[in-house]
Amino acid sequence: MTTVGQIIGGEYGEIYIRQKAGKTIEIGELLSVGGDVILQVHDLGYRSLMEDDDLARISGMQLEGYDDTSLMEEEIRNYINAKAKLLVHIKNGVPKIPKKLPVFFHEIKRVKEENFEFMDEPENGLYLGKMRSGSRVLDVPVYIDGKKALSHHILIPATTGRGKSNLVKVMLWNLIPKDYCGMLIIDPHDEYYGRNEIGAKDHPDAEGLVEYYSPNPPKGGYSLKLNINLLRPWDLSGIIDLTSAQTDAMYVYYEEYENEWLTYLFLSSEEEAKEHGIQETTLDVLRRKLSLAIDIHRDRGRVYCKSTIFTTQGNENMLNNIVDSIERSKKIILDTSSMPQDKELLIAGMITNRIFNRYKRYKEKGELENKPTVSVVIEEAPRVLGERAGRNVFHTIAREGRKFRVGLIAITQLSSMIPRELLANMNTKIILGNEMRSEREAIIGSVAQDLSKDSKNIASLDKGEAIVSSIFTKFAVPIKIDLFDDIAQPKKSKNLKFF
Repeated sequence: MTTVGQIIGGEYGEIYIRQKAGKTIEIGELLSVGGDVILQVHDLGYRSLMEDDDLARISGMQLEGYDDTSLMEEEIRNYINAKAKLLVHIKNGVPKIPKKLPVFFHEIKRVKEENFEFMDEPENGLYLGKMRSGSRVLDVPVYIDGKKALSHHILIPATTGRGKSNLVKVMLWNLIPKDYCGMLIIDPHDEYYGRNEIGAKDHPDAEGLVEYYSPNPPKGGYSLKLNINLLRPWDLSGIIDLTSAQTDAMYVYYEEYENEWLTYLFLSSEEEAKEHGIQETTLDVLRRKLSLAIDIHRDRGRVYCKSTIFTTQGNENMLNNIVDSIERSKKIILDTSSMPQDKELLIAGMITNRIFNRYKRYKEKGELENKPTVSVVIEEAPRVLGERAGRNVFHTIAREGRKFRVGLIAITQLSSMIPRELLANMNTKIILGNEMRSEREAIIGSVAQDLSKDSKNIASLDKGEAIVSSIFTKFAVPIKIDLFDDIAQPKKSKNLKFF
């Protein structure tokens, strides 16, 4: 390995490295000390042995065209200083958290694949990408324990255009044949199944393992239409803005009429409502809110739906069928691209509630160990996890879902809008590029490893570059994410490309 620098000072957490003349060190680059300690560069700066006045004088002479302004021993006098942090100490082939400083004046070399021989694929491995050192990609595949990571939640934060969707496609592609997890993917942009392009439907194992539900399904898909009798009052919690009186009214009708509570709520007279202790104004406003959310109406003593999503006839087994498929480790994709946000979240909440409640029963009966982990993919996560979102099933799963092996993959541009408590519960974070300091600070303040020095590193991440911080890795791992099209269509490219 070629020497690129030398340790010239610093302290634990920030090592100063003098870059060798003619060599280049990049921000985010991984460097080796003695073959058993790996550092990561988090900042770069110019340094000089000359006084500031001398530097200003020489630069002025050069700018103004004076002839002889060359410096003797310029490579000694001026240099680039890299600041790096201790990343990992490999002892007897086992990665450890570094506890001591490397030797002063030790030479620094670039890492090679051989430095990461300890990174084996774990049982139930979930592939994320290749090890990255600055902008250089190493032939070292990066895996995490998928079964554990998915149940303990994954956060994917990034600004627009940094490759969030590509990452989810890569993860889904690799998870399709895995029987240790079932998935529910809420797809507001209809981009994961591949209706008109390459997608999950093209996986060699897709038949029988991928199910696609849409209001307007293509051949091979399922029509997404739910009977209103499947709705429960708790499905609406945190999705529709309801007062406590309106919530109580729903539960009164549910306790009285069970599956048909919604029909009777719309058809009951004012006198019947008063007998149940419900005020006329409460009932009227509740009906109006439910009518807007579900497109439910009454006319001449009957209830009907104008919605393409809800119906009063048939389709009463659809929720159970979806949950059964997820329990059999299938990957369920819901196309919600044509739905208003309230209906999208209502449908997602109905299914997620059934999954979570079923898995809680398995826990009570001691049957959970034999069940696959369930992961729910939700885009624009602050809609259901943010400070302004009401308490809903997604909140509950973020707080306690790991106890029941139900987790979230939360995708967001605005991590700062998610409460710190919930961010801390996302035990794996796949951090893509983000130029907004407030967002970087929110992420850095809740990660599994210390990234306090990595704000510039995160801001400099290019498209498809990421840092994986997880309780299931010994250190925050820089990765380069594969380009999904090259994974899904390997015959079109002899050499695998990256995003």
